[in-house]
Amino acid sequence: MPIVMDLRQAIVHKVHGKTDQELKEMIEGSIDGPEAALPGLGSIFEMIWKQLSAEKRDELVKVAQAHLKTVKPVPLT
Repeated sequence: MPIVMDLRQAIVHKVHGKTDQELKEMIEGSIDGPEAALPGLGSIFEMIWKQLSAEKRDELVKVAQAHLKTVKPVPLT
C-alpha cells in the first residue's frame, strides 16, 4: 500500500530531527533557489506563524511591509 501524505506532512517529515544548522542550511539553500522550494518554505512559515504571539505576528508583518516597499514589482505582461 502506498504512503499518502499531504505537502505539510511531507515537509514536517523532511525537516523533523534536523539540527539548527541543517535547518538553516536547508532554508538558505531554498532562498532564491528553484520555485519548487517555495511550497516548503511556505509550509515552514505557516508552522512558525501559528506559534507566534499577536505581537510577533505584527512585528513580522511590519518587517515584510518594510521590505516590500523597497522592491519594485516586475510589470505583468
